[in-house]
Amino acid sequence: MAIIKQQDLIDSIEDALQYISYYHPLDFIQALEKAYNKEKSQAAKDAIAQILINSRMSAHGKRPICQDTGIVTCFVKVGMDVQWDKTDLTVQQMVDEGTRRAYMNPDNPLRASIVADPAGKRINTKDNTPAVVHIDMVAGSGIEIMIAAKGGGSENKSKMVMLNPSDSIADWVVKTLPTMGAGWCPPGMLGIGIGGTAEKAGVLAKESLMDPVNIQELIDRGPQNAEEELRLEIFERVNKLGIGAQGLGGLTTVVDIKINSVPTHAASKPVVMIPNCAATRHVHFHLDGSGPADLQPPKLEDWPEITWEVGENVRRVNVDELKKADISEWKTGETVLLSGTILTGRDAAHKRIQEMLAAGEKLPVDFTDKFIYYVGPVDAIGDEAVGPAGPTTATRMDKFTEMMLAETGLLGTIGKAERGATTCESIKNHKSVYLMAVGGAAYLVSKAIKKAKVVAFEDMGMEAIYEFEVEDMPVTVAVDSTGESAHVTGPQIWKLNIEEEDNKAKG
Repeated sequence: MAIIKQQDLIDSIEDALQYISYYHPLDFIQALEKAYNKEKSQAAKDAIAQILINSRMSAHGKRPICQDTGIVTCFVKVGMDVQWDKTDLTVQQMVDEGTRRAYMNPDNPLRASIVADPAGKRINTKDNTPAVVHIDMVAGSGIEIMIAAKGGGSENKSKMVMLNPSDSIADWVVKTLPTMGAGWCPPGMLGIGIGGTAEKAGVLAKESLMDPVNIQELIDRGPQNAEEELRLEIFERVNKLGIGAQGLGGLTTVVDIKINSVPTHAASKPVVMIPNCAATRHVHFHLDGSGPADLQPPKLEDWPEITWEVGENVRRVNVDELKKADISEWKTGETVLLSGTILTGRDAAHKRIQEMLAAGEKLPVDFTDKFIYYVGPVDAIGDEAVGPAGPTTATRMDKFTEMMLAETGLLGTIGKAERGATTCESIKNHKSVYLMAVGGAAYLVSKAIKKAKVVAFEDMGMEAIYEFEVEDMPVTVAVDSTGESAHVTGPQIWKLNIEEEDNKAKG
């Protein structure tokens, strides 16, 4: 019978969350390296390069891979023979205490993104608690823990369906994935839960994402059951969609497909699909009573030596001097290096701006001829101007874009993923542009930010409006002033390219 100390579990949770904030799982890095080496789409190859470089920088600097340091999801399997040294805390409370300490670590503070009263005032809890904890009693005398920090951009793209028993799961996935856009930051993994009831399928899907990347091993040995056949079918068909890295079009959209299933009612086929983004973060450990988990850091030499250089046709601009006539020359797919002053703002800031404009109040900042960057950065440490500061999903700001372009004098926007058709039309009508920074490269992007200060809505924490002074911040023109979207044209082109290559291979 093992006696597990509460403090060992708390310490292990704290250490694990710090660990996964800056260390990608090596199997995921190896899968990304393979995707990089075979990628033929230059836009996708550049995006994967930035993700890999960012990963190595984060591992070396021990700073978050992504500014969205996630909602904590923890699977705790407690052996039936386990005893605790004390019983004053529940497992949920122990996990929450470890989470609180991890996210408030002064050496590597993690962004607190959890809000209470989700249907009402949505007030930040300040310490990223509570965690989502799944507890299972199992045979044995130890504790097994799988813990992840799941970003909102990928979590928001989760899909659930109650299929008929005779319906094809693969068909549903292939039909549904393109509707999810690029806000989940591909390339990543898809976790699929099948069976049980609706809520059970969701838990199965999430737990499957804790498994190692091993699709190549499955390809090499061949499937041995229907579930493995389904993994391979979905993997092949999804990658033939041509969505590619960051949704810009390319050969690799997913690096693995994971499936968990349990028996279900004869009349039912519940299916849940949850994507993991390019900032995949999880770790697996055991406690046996001998002390806290000993998480060994990976070797930096295990990261690929990949460099990324801007092309000869890169456009360097001073954003402080730009007018609409200048940006009208920019074309979709171009790389632009931004220098000068930009403003930031996310959902809550846009909502408050909307309320102020409706009330006839003067805005606290002047957006005239400025770019707004959709970001909620991590707090700075040491001599940093700002902590990791990658883009958030631009689609969430679509409902505010017409207002911002029409009423504030805003010149353009910066974020990740696609814009909706109505927003592309607004961008066209106002002769604006939308620029895309690479999701999953937050630490790399932050190095281009030389100064940062809060200029409005300080009470919103990470949702406050900052003023960033940037130097050679790399972005891609994702929607130009004609309304052409790289997230529409890119996947269309690469889907056709893949089909043509397949036809050639078949003779």
